Amino acid sequence: MKRSSFSQFIEDKPLYYKEIDHNRVYRAYRVLKPHIRQPLTTHIVGTNGKGSTGRIVSTLLHHAGKRVGHFSSPHILKFNERIWIEGEDISDEALDVAHSKLYTILGEEMSSALSYFEYTTLLAFVAMEELDVMVLEAGLGGEFDATNVCSKTLSIITPIGLDHQDFLGETIKEIATTKMNSIDNNFVLALQDEVKVYDIAKKIEKQKGVEQYDVKQFKSDYLDEYREIKRVTKELGWSEYLFENTLTAISALKVLNLSYSIEDLKKVKLFGRFYRLFSNVTIDVGHNLLASKAITKALKEQNKSQVILVYNALNDKDYIKILKEFKPYIKHVEIIEIDTPRAVELRELESGLKELDIAYTFFNRIDKNEEYLVFGSFYVVETFLNKNRQNINIY
Repeated sequence: MKRSSFSQFIEDKPLYYKEIDHNRVYRAYRVLKPHIRQPLTTHIVGTNGKGSTGRIVSTLLHHAGKRVGHFSSPHILKFNERIWIEGEDISDEALDVAHSKLYTILGEEMSSALSYFEYTTLLAFVAMEELDVMVLEAGLGGEFDATNVCSKTLSIITPIGLDHQDFLGETIKEIATTKMNSIDNNFVLALQDEVKVYDIAKKIEKQKGVEQYDVKQFKSDYLDEYREIKRVTKELGWSEYLFENTLTAISALKVLNLSYSIEDLKKVKLFGRFYRLFSNVTIDVGHNLLASKAITKALKEQNKSQVILVYNALNDKDYIKILKEFKPYIKHVEIIEIDTPRAVELRELESGLKELDIAYTFFNRIDKNEEYLVFGSFYVVETFLNKNRQNINIY
């Protein structure tokens, strides 16, 4: 059988599965491992903040002279966004080269059997094998995530909240345990909203015989640097949650004993993370309650209370609680329709808005006299960008 290009091959794989064979990717990795080199690896696990934390770590290392790659998911507009190498999204040509090598090593049967995320995770390993540092962002889990197949020098645990309960557990305790069971060695624990996460972290630390660096200690341990990070992130217009993610990223670099410059934060591009797209439009790919709390905190910091929320939700999200969180800060909601079977039924979303007494309409176009926040998922942001592509110079 003739091997197809990567884009042709990956299009045939479904993005989501109701049931996954968690051993499958481990079997594939055992076949792949002898054929590739593994760089120093940092694994990022959590509910929110993984993408921005990973990109901050990667960018600071890149400008400090390290050859570094960052694997993240999902993408907004193009798959290449998922594999960032030495400051750039991977090229189509490099994807095809990595795919050719991976497919040849695994063979047709095993390559075809792997899920979308499993195959692309292993593809990232191949694409980044010659680098100094590999920053891996877990998908929706930790212990059972495809990114967990390789060994890690350091784990970064970002804020953990309720999300993907069908896969990870119904309680914060269950979710935090599943995520932190992925820890191999020492780990950095980001600032947490849920006190129970700290309890689980102490338990994991003791069970695994590893050391924890708690970001809560950053201010007392490095006061001058804390103030400098605060100054630079404020100058950049970053929200409090991005400032906190920066503390987490720099904590990780300290634990790894890798050099960096705080001034290089000015070179970090966080597209889609409370990102000012136009003078009156902010986009954020957040989609759960923890993210909505971070965003409303940012709106409060900026004294914004009458924004139009461009919104839709996936059917596994608690959109009632999310909308309730946003209600004091929004003028009304404009529903943007998204093309995915995972979207909540429109009649249910409309019913929820009526129940909360939130005025709504359907998104059509931007009014230059209004302030907009686009929030709800990567799907929401992608759809919004496509509708306004003629006004945006992203690539």
